[in-house]
Amino acid sequence: MNVHLEIPKSIAHSIRLPQPEIEKRLRTELAIALYGQGILSFGKASELAGISRYLFADLIGDRDIPRHYTEHELAQDLDYARG
Repeated sequence: MNVHLEIPKSIAHSIRLPQPEIEKRLRTELAIALYGQGILSFGKASELAGISRYLFADLIGDRDIPRHYTEHELAQDLDYARG
């Protein structure tokens, strides 16, 4: 399932970013907001933002958003570390 968000032209034209940066920045801001509210997991939020987990961790750290770390995420990280 894909979700497409339509932003009215009046708002899109008011965004103070260069045109090529708008979509990436909005995806990143949405990912941060959804993660901060506990709606998306850390991994899925970094995937939505289109950046590595390390960069996403830096972003949420810069904004003082606490890291939500569940037992499931710990298990995933341990599986990954084990190869």
